[in-house]
Amino acid sequence: MDEKNIPEHIAIIMDGNRRWAKERGLNSLEGHRAGAESFKKVAQKCHDFGVKILTIYAFSTENWKRSKEEIDYLMGLLEEFLQKQDNENFFVKNKARFNVIGQTERMPESLKNLIKDLMEKTAHFKERVLNMALSYGGRQEILDAVKGIIKDKLNPEKITEELFGQYLYTAGQQDPSLLIRTSGEQRLSGFLPWQTIYSELYFSPKYWPDFNEKDLEEAIKEYQKRQRRFGG
Repeated sequence: MDEKNIPEHIAIIMDGNRRWAKERGLNSLEGHRAGAESFKKVAQKCHDFGVKILTIYAFSTENWKRSKEEIDYLMGLLEEFLQKQDNENFFVKNKARFNVIGQTERMPESLKNLIKDLMEKTAHFKERVLNMALSYGGRQEILDAVKGIIKDKLNPEKITEELFGQYLYTAGQQDPSLLIRTSGEQRLSGFLPWQTIYSELYFSPKYWPDFNEKDLEEAIKEYQKRQRRFGG
């Protein structure tokens, strides 16, 4: 692996938790817990490799359609994860800023408070960012950007791609260089539609709980083989 050609921003669609559990005769909820453990390992490896921005798709707006039991379990798992990361000083140790993108209004108050506290505690870190997409929908993000522009009463002739980007949830951040999706599915499912138009796409057949540090390295190696022309 070329250590001088590491993607600055990696986005990951962590897919396949429930299918991983089903194939092992486990409750689907256990797949989410296994997926959370995989995330912690992969996130740390991204830091070790020098990735500056990591964006993960943790919960989509469509995921609210799932059963109350599964939603409650996922919310509790997120709370547990954020509390543990805070206690272990993960973000302080890695000098990483925690950021949530999406519409979090429907989240439990306890989770919203945890998110707010951790974002405030890590806001001064500039070297690295961990974006967690919660209650996120790509079309909704674009709609919110349009609403923001209308609210600010901007002259349509002044609206450029760069200005529009300032109204997105990822304002001020570089677009993903590499997007990884696990479980063999080959679609974006509404994840960062504006930001990923020139991202290199890497699809792994592995379910997310089986995706490990070595798989991350293989994805980066594949990225390094590609020539990025950006339409030129």
